[in-house]
Amino acid sequence: MKATAKDLRFHSKELIETVSRGEEVIITFRGKPCAKLVPFEKKKQKISHHKLFGMWKDHDQSQNVDEYVRNLRKERF
Repeated sequence: MKATAKDLRFHSKELIETVSRGEEVIITFRGKPCAKLVPFEKKKQKISHHKLFGMWKDHDQSQNVDEYVRNLRKERF
């Protein structure tokens, strides 16, 4: 479906309903395509598979987190 920038401004609810049904909407500005509305897909990513997960687990400063944060904040004041 195509819609103009004016349609987006005045009929945004209808366009969002169209997208929620699974249809893509191309927004045009001055007759040229400039944006696309697509349905949002929730992707579940397990944190444990992220490459940065656990990078601080063996770090000495992270053993006592409260003290570490207090020391960081102490320098600000």
